[in-house]
Amino acid sequence: MRVALFLTCVNDTLYPDTGRAVVKLLTRLGVEVDFPMAQTCCGQAHYNTGYRHEAEPLARHFSDVFGEYEAIVTPSGSCGAMVRELYPRMGERARAEGRGDTLARTLAPVVPKTYELTEFLVDVLGVTDVGASYPHKVTYHPTCHGLRGLGLGDRPRRLLQAVRGLELVELPGAEECCGFGGTFALKNAEVSAAMGADKVRNAESTGAEVLCAADNSCLMHIGGTMSRLRTGLRPVHIAEILASTEEEPTV
Repeated sequence: MRVALFLTCVNDTLYPDTGRAVVKLLTRLGVEVDFPMAQTCCGQAHYNTGYRHEAEPLARHFSDVFGEYEAIVTPSGSCGAMVRELYPRMGERARAEGRGDTLARTLAPVVPKTYELTEFLVDVLGVTDVGASYPHKVTYHPTCHGLRGLGLGDRPRRLLQAVRGLELVELPGAEECCGFGGTFALKNAEVSAAMGADKVRNAESTGAEVLCAADNSCLMHIGGTMSRLRTGLRPVHIAEILASTEEEPTV
């Protein structure tokens, strides 16, 4: 199977190791991975801050770049939700504004074949044991877009439970938002910081070494809070755990 990696802006700029982990993992599972160099932002940042029309050229470009692939895999629940949930909404809104069906037709091909990493592994490849080894105590934070937008459910947990040596412990208040929310963290900084502190304190109470999530946007916020609170916890993307093996362990 030939798929395209949609790395996303945050990962490309700040967390390239997550992208490398996705390639390592999928290649180990027999998947051919391409990285289209023309990829850019999916338009989520623009759309979520009210610049709907400015997001449309980015959405069209996304469809042009990724349209030929069998599947598009992203290690980001929020960007995956942008394509799957909001691209159809953008097309419908353009139609309602009297601008015709062109945008909807342009975006339609990429919507059903865009997958967040864990749902691609479980639903498309049909695997939960990916041959990973990660001898650490881990707690899992389900991010809002993955939990409520994409409905990832227990897919990430099933993958983590199959990792050799990994002890998975429950996170109190797991389904509560970490407080990031993109520009919410800027516009409502005090509320955002308080929510992040609650999340980190709950994670600390588990005795885990690592807090894992499927979206580095949230891990960036949580990790910053961990640093300020001087905890011993580390934020790690699930892709880096699943890519880890006894022969080639990740930290």
